[in-house]
Amino acid sequence: MSLKTQTTAIPPNVVAQAHQVSRQDRGLVMGKRGDAFRGCTIWLTGLSGAGKTTVSFCVEEALVAMGIAAYSIDGDNIRRGLNRDLGFTDADRQENIRRVSEVAKMFADAGTVCLISLISPFVKDRQYARQIHDDAGLLFFEIFVDTPLEVCEQRDVKGLYKKARRGELRGFTGIDSPYERPPNPELDLKAGELTIDQCVAQVVTLLKKHDVIPSNIGSIAADSVRELFVPVDSQDTARAEAESLQSLEIGEIDTQWVQVLSEGWASPLTGFMREKEFLQCIHFNRIKDDVRGETSQSVAIVLSCSDDDKDRLKSVEAFTLKHNGRPIAILRSPEFYEHRKEERCGRQFGTMNLGHPYVRFIMDSGNWLVGGDLEVMERIRWNDGLDEFRLTPKELRERFRQINADAVFAFQLRNPVHNGHALLMQDTRQKLKDRGYSNPVLLLHPLGGWTKDDDVPLPVRMQQHRAVLDEGVLDPASTVLAIFPSPMMYAGPTEVQWHAKSRLNAGSNFYIVGRDPAGMPHPDTKKDLFEPTHGATVLQMAPGLSGLEIVPFHVAAYDKRDRKMAIFDPSRKDDFDFISGTRMRKLARDGEQPPEGFMAPSAWQVLADYYMSLK
Repeated sequence: MSLKTQTTAIPPNVVAQAHQVSRQDRGLVMGKRGDAFRGCTIWLTGLSGAGKTTVSFCVEEALVAMGIAAYSIDGDNIRRGLNRDLGFTDADRQENIRRVSEVAKMFADAGTVCLISLISPFVKDRQYARQIHDDAGLLFFEIFVDTPLEVCEQRDVKGLYKKARRGELRGFTGIDSPYERPPNPELDLKAGELTIDQCVAQVVTLLKKHDVIPSNIGSIAADSVRELFVPVDSQDTARAEAESLQSLEIGEIDTQWVQVLSEGWASPLTGFMREKEFLQCIHFNRIKDDVRGETSQSVAIVLSCSDDDKDRLKSVEAFTLKHNGRPIAILRSPEFYEHRKEERCGRQFGTMNLGHPYVRFIMDSGNWLVGGDLEVMERIRWNDGLDEFRLTPKELRERFRQINADAVFAFQLRNPVHNGHALLMQDTRQKLKDRGYSNPVLLLHPLGGWTKDDDVPLPVRMQQHRAVLDEGVLDPASTVLAIFPSPMMYAGPTEVQWHAKSRLNAGSNFYIVGRDPAGMPHPDTKKDLFEPTHGATVLQMAPGLSGLEIVPFHVAAYDKRDRKMAIFDPSRKDDFDFISGTRMRKLARDGEQPPEGFMAPSAWQVLADYYMSLK
């Protein structure tokens, strides 16, 4: 059947209407990179189980993370709605492709990158889709997801191949109905041999080649998380240079920030902020970058120095950063600028009260800030028995790949885990599975940098978290326990954006945010310094976090009737007991047990032993 006879003729009284808005103008407002028209269609074809939908959704996620409008249309989804009246005869399959082709063309014409994942077994039908795009002057990319039949049968996620082999499904592509390989696809994707990240990278390369993606941007993926370590084969040379340079001694908190920067948590930053980056951060909560465009960066990662140090170092091209007398990094092309402490504190914390511990740290620091590119000698190690848990963003991404995670949801905490927390994490995993993810993985990610004196120390928290996993309250097989090296700033909704952005760099695509994240009591009134719900509310609206979905934190309390932690039910509020942190600490100090079902017994014992040791 020719292209001209494939569809019903258009009646003469149906006349095409020209848009008043041009594609170029439409492109200027589409997505966060509204600088050009990028509308096109990416048509993924291949056998059932080849990986078309997985690739499509992952490419969509990567494009959205770049600020490019994209939408995936899956074959099963389209048959549940627009094409629910069609079966699987040759004629119905042809009509299915025709409708999807027309819809894809409209998405592309609107300026969206439209991803189609359909078996679409026949060359003539795919050629029709290409032809109508060509006629409209729109880019069309045919991608053959080239996974061998035997691999698809081994996967058989939906059990369709087994049914077809038993004769329960007639006309099943690859078994008793033919699949016609594309003779000249724009990309032949060996999805049976490549990882999903490699598949996405090949599609991204194709789109960059055709200027759908600007050549100077990348997604927040492993290849765009920038580590700042000196290459191993250059370390001896770097150490010799570091010994020859003038130096600046830095404390523990600044060394933790060196670790954060060097491991890529703050990518695309290449070192301590220069003044331009600092101003963008404190005024806009984000920074502009040639690679990613605008990215979230809500807390200032800066290095202070004294008047004397500034006068001593202002003329050098580079100097060494030392911690406890040991060279840890070289800072190149330093830029010194005034440390406007009150402005910094006012914008980041909303207070200059010296009872706030990080405000005090800032006000006691030097009168100058110095920014510059860092070259870090090697991984920062603290030799406290916990370094094995300090995984970098790239290491976490690799861990998620090894355990075949198709979704990662992060939960940050600086407190012990009780069963209410566990309930929320379990509920999130189930909801993700209900949405179609097969192996959602929890990143249990306690903050491991500096914290207030009255917070539970990191070694105790890690021991408690491991007890929770050992008792099976959280599933060890679907949980990655790691340490986030950032210092705690207690900056409320401003800081929680930093916590979310850093987990995005580590490969998380869902983030659980709770009550009063990064908050603390007011130093004087002892009331909440920040409105407890604002952290979650701000994250829902925060710019620069494309690709990260915020998961609301439901309030959990101890259900006295059922003797377990449960989601709070206002209709029977008298049955619930809200066990505060203060009350929990008092129970532990007094050697008393919490209500049954509040916390895993061995995890509670860790906490009790710690508080008893303080007496």
